[in-house]
Amino acid sequence: MRLEGKIALITGATSGIGLATAQLFVNEGARVIITGRNESNLAEAKAQIHGPVSTLVADVRSPAQMQSMAQQITEMFGAGTLDIFFANAGVAFSTPLLTTDEAHYDELMDVNVKGLFFSMQAVAPLLRDGASVILNSAWLNATGSAGFSVLSASKAAVRSFARTWSADLLTRRIRVNAVSPGAIDTPIFELEGRSPEQLAEVKRHLAASIPAGRMGTPDDIAQTVLFLAGDESRYMLGAEIIVDGGFAQL
Repeated sequence: MRLEGKIALITGATSGIGLATAQLFVNEGARVIITGRNESNLAEAKAQIHGPVSTLVADVRSPAQMQSMAQQITEMFGAGTLDIFFANAGVAFSTPLLTTDEAHYDELMDVNVKGLFFSMQAVAPLLRDGASVILNSAWLNATGSAGFSVLSASKAAVRSFARTWSADLLTRRIRVNAVSPGAIDTPIFELEGRSPEQLAEVKRHLAASIPAGRMGTPDDIAQTVLFLAGDESRYMLGAEIIVDGGFAQL
């Protein structure tokens, strides 16, 4: 029960990494608040989680909705009561230089960068002194991968936020760190509309290219987020943990 008595907020937690982390946090004793854009998806996620979980419909692309979310959390638990914030909401798809249109550019930046910034702005006053914040970046933030320029840039911004926000919040002893997943088998791979056969082939190709010999699972990332959320990582701030089966390293 490494998080017993703590309150955690996870954005974008209706599936994949966010959902797995919510379940793990509950297993470790936390009271968890999850957010998502879609009320029915949130209801399904809540039904899958065994333990104390609250749901809030909120779209990180809207600063107004982020402020409303913060107000609702204050009404539920009181001001300054959050111990953990996992800023997980994000989107990912390829962004080839010559064919990426403005709509796809805006979607990536509005969710991954603008959405993260304004969700943190709304949540920061709710955090206890000494709280832990975990940002979801990606191994792409440090590599030059053809066809992913906008996505990589958005994740590099996330990595930078871990450093600068740790500096901003230093006097409150709030630690901001980043987890950077590699290829994780989640529904996010379905965003580009591939057929089931195409999707299976993409996953086979990815698994073959990863030194660990497989794609990651949401729980692989959730375990790392748990470490960053808990006291075991108390001497880490502004840091990044890459969890990618060795892909970016080897």
